[in-house]
Amino acid sequence: MAELNPPELASKITDGQGYTRAAGFRVIHVEPGKAELSLAKKDELLQFGGHFHGGVIAAIVDQAAGIAVTSMLPKGRIGVTVELKVNFLSPADGETLIAHAEALQVGGTIGVAKIEVFTKDAKSERRCAFGTATMRAVDLPKQFA
Repeated sequence: MAELNPPELASKITDGQGYTRAAGFRVIHVEPGKAELSLAKKDELLQFGGHFHGGVIAAIVDQAAGIAVTSMLPKGRIGVTVELKVNFLSPADGETLIAHAEALQVGGTIGVAKIEVFTKDAKSERRCAFGTATMRAVDLPKQFA
């Protein structure tokens, strides 16, 4: 069996540059086939009603799925999004978003993941979104190798 990507790759990609860094995504935990991410509430991420914007929720679904699938790929390969579906279940009105992703199937070129997103504050935690994602395996960009 090929050597899998190390869990540290998730933080390297998420913290490295671009949207995920600017938004403030944080990798909480990664193990083969699973990923957990968080995102703290800030004004730039909210919609008109004060809840996390749907696009932000879709982004954390996408990132968590990519990490879960990538964690099952051979070292030097990464999952990029081919398809993403998100069902919004309730307003994300907590102080933090938490995304739990699990790779359901990972092959040589395609991986599929399911993702649950929770909105959390000091008093409660509840599911606010559910998603599925299909990822294609491509070569890891050299800056992350």
